[in-house]
Amino acid sequence: MKAILCLQPGPPEALKLSDMPDPRPGKGEVVVDVAFAALNFFDTLIIEGKYQTKPEFPFSPSGECSGVVAEAGEGVTEFKKGDRVCGHLGYGCAREKVVIPAARLAKVPDGLPLEKAAGLFVTYGTTIHALQDRARMKPGDTLAILGASGGVGVAAIELGKVFGARVIACASSAEKLAFCKKHGADELIDYSKEDLKERLKALTGENGVNVVYDPVGGKLGEAALRAMAWEGRYLVIGFAGGEITKMPLNLTLLKGCDIAGVFWGEFIRRNPGQLRKQIEELMKWVREGRVSAYIDKIYSFAEVTKAFERLSGRQAMGKVLLKP
Repeated sequence: MKAILCLQPGPPEALKLSDMPDPRPGKGEVVVDVAFAALNFFDTLIIEGKYQTKPEFPFSPSGECSGVVAEAGEGVTEFKKGDRVCGHLGYGCAREKVVIPAARLAKVPDGLPLEKAAGLFVTYGTTIHALQDRARMKPGDTLAILGASGGVGVAAIELGKVFGARVIACASSAEKLAFCKKHGADELIDYSKEDLKERLKALTGENGVNVVYDPVGGKLGEAALRAMAWEGRYLVIGFAGGEITKMPLNLTLLKGCDIAGVFWGEFIRRNPGQLRKQIEELMKWVREGRVSAYIDKIYSFAEVTKAFERLSGRQAMGKVLLKP
């Protein structure tokens, strides 16, 4: 089989398309013929050794995929050859065939395209955990999303609306904001031209923003925190802007607000029963049209460098996939 391999820490240009033996499943495992492997921003960090998860070399990037069961291992009863599935590994999915524990798989219902199912785990799983568990979101809350046109940003727009929030999408261009509007955002802020703090305050009046969803980091974070409501919840998703926000903690005292870290991968490791429940709920919402699972671009394995460049350049609007 073909596999994209990271042999040592380095840029996307160093990734190699290599031949490997076909895998066999162990006890409780399933071999999946990969139809689509999804990329996320953390993949740009993990190949350079800059992410909190540091796999042994060589490894394949991509933490999630969809495909068809090729073989089920000993003790696996819920999946059989030919089943359409999606799965989450954390890394290792950019291969033609991949071994996944059965507990990390979910069946893809008829009518849901495999490309839509491939990218549900990380972006939408992160966002369900963020909004439900960490922010305790209530109908009527105001949700401000930084970097709202990216993969997790779109997930936050759509799930924010599912949970009954008023959604303010914040992004860096008119094109990106028009995309956010199509996905359900109620209000728009172009922070390349507008003062983020002042615009958030203008849109929320004396109440302020109940929940900030921040996958960007940097100076935008402090600006958003200054516009927060009393007992607001600031969600730390990631640092796609390349700079970790340094918050003045006196603001949390003055606003009685919380800063909450969101590490979905660790959450599901500690609460494994939540994984399939979340994904099955998401697939239902996709079929109902409440969640789009929007695909930005699909690249072949041979185009993996282009796929990474689109992510690292923050050009992607929606999900970036690799197709074997």
